[in-house]
Amino acid sequence: MYHSAPVNQFYSPRLRVAQGNSTLTMEVREEFFHAAGALHGSVYFKAPDDAAFFAVNSLVPGHFVVTVSFNIYLLRPVQSGTLRSEGTVTSETKSLFVADAGLYLDDDRVVARGSGSFMRSRVPLNSIESYG
Repeated sequence: MYHSAPVNQFYSPRLRVAQGNSTLTMEVREEFFHAAGALHGSVYFKAPDDAAFFAVNSLVPGHFVVTVSFNIYLLRPVQSGTLRSEGTVTSETKSLFVADAGLYLDDDRVVARGSGSFMRSRVPLNSIESYG
């Protein structure tokens, strides 16, 4: 489902999901740069949000979750390499999940950190054509 999403045809991320956590990897490309020649903030947001999102969705059988809010801290510029984002669920109540995600470069330098809240939606996963 994730890899077939139209937006991911552009970014070409790879995602692995386990119970309560996930790991996303993505090669940095010049198409992701802003005018000053470094990674655009949209990529800094996308990777940790996706990692945190799927860490949460691994705990919600049968339904799609939605991001309620997500805070991101951009820590250093990126111009090349492979990005890795690791998401982990840190809190869970009946209706709200919180997950954290770090964004790392090849050498394990932290380039961004994020934290978000997520809720179960009314959309069943089996109603999504690419799910399965």
